[in-house]
Amino acid sequence: MAQPVTARPRSTPEQRGWYVYDWANSAFQTTVITVFAGPYLTAVARAAADASGYVHPLGIPVRAGAYYPYLVSLSALLQVVCMPVLGAIADRTGRRRFLLGLLAYVGAAAALLLWFVTGTRYLLGGGLFLLSTVAYGSANVVYAAFLPDIATPDERDAVSSKGWALGYLGGGLLLALNLVLFRLAEGGGIPLAEGTAVRVSMASAAVWWAGFTIVPLLRLRDRAVAAPVTGSVLRAGFRQLRTTFGQLRYTPVTLVFLAAYLLYNDGIQTVISQSSVYADQELKMTASTIIIAILLVQFVAMVGAWLMGRLAERHGAKRVILASLLIWISVLAYAYVLPAGRPSPFLVLAVLIGFVLGGTQALSRSLYSHMIPRGREAEYFSIYEIADRGTSWLGTLLFGLALQFSDSYRLAIISLLLFFAIGFVLLARTPVRSAIAEAGNPAPTRL
Repeated sequence: MAQPVTARPRSTPEQRGWYVYDWANSAFQTTVITVFAGPYLTAVARAAADASGYVHPLGIPVRAGAYYPYLVSLSALLQVVCMPVLGAIADRTGRRRFLLGLLAYVGAAAALLLWFVTGTRYLLGGGLFLLSTVAYGSANVVYAAFLPDIATPDERDAVSSKGWALGYLGGGLLLALNLVLFRLAEGGGIPLAEGTAVRVSMASAAVWWAGFTIVPLLRLRDRAVAAPVTGSVLRAGFRQLRTTFGQLRYTPVTLVFLAAYLLYNDGIQTVISQSSVYADQELKMTASTIIIAILLVQFVAMVGAWLMGRLAERHGAKRVILASLLIWISVLAYAYVLPAGRPSPFLVLAVLIGFVLGGTQALSRSLYSHMIPRGREAEYFSIYEIADRGTSWLGTLLFGLALQFSDSYRLAIISLLLFFAIGFVLLARTPVRSAIAEAGNPAPTRL
């Protein structure tokens, strides 16, 4: 029988400020990264291409259509390099709030400068995209490191889920407004070129990100560090990073959890990145239907993250994540049998994805926060983010190989079951309480 749930405490000012950063930065993720940057930067690269269809960044011949995927891969590589060092610096200096603000405003400024990417300025667009995404990912490491400071072990599932839910709401609202603007420009309803509408949309996400970041910077506060850094901050960051990776062998259960997260999260990211292609090529959905599905995912994910947070309070985060992975497996099976040319079943699929998307990610974040040694939060969250970005090519590789050898998008989408099944088994076999004890932390009442 489930244990009774104690009275839920009201959110503190720090927690409310922390939630707002999810609201702030999610606009950049949805409007810029998910929807507009790829097609726009590809169009700019095509405009700059030679007669053979190639651009030549740093003298390297790159097909214009491949320019943006290469940017995404390079961004992931740069984040893998930068995030651990910045996380170590945040922990060693204790100046997390300053670093959060610095990285957020660098990223927002770079995104705002995308306004000037017109004509054939593909190199400018690529440089600004890299700067904004690396700053975005690095700021998320520092942001997540505040979670153990602002929430008790029993509060973290709810706090993490509220932040994720508010992020989906904020990102979805701005994306909806920008899609309306784009559709009006596309249909001639307003005197605005489509390219200009895209630039306005990306600029609005930058302003949204920068403006709302003021709230967490005013509400969050730094904690004292046990051993303040002396001398070069950068050198101290690298030293601390080496120490962190060296000590990972003393927390083997945490490594098992990271392996499980690596697999099922890679499956999630591949479903998200390839779902529009699947809808277009296999299910023959119209662009309008796909746009509606994107918005449905955003707003349903908000409700799903909140609801799964409440379920975790009663049943424990690990159990709820395991249940969500079973739903993900059902989602893939449903996607495999979806009929082509029928929007309604496809929109049901979008609702199902949205329901489990936010909650799976939010509860994974809060569960991992229990396994981190005190004072090392940013360093360990950088490793968590590396587990996300450093292997995000595995799912797309399997998807591509399945498509290449079978010429079937349906077999490609069902092949992703492998990631969720193995991730489920690894997580089910992870003794989470042992991992928390390894880190020297108190365990929450329910896991």
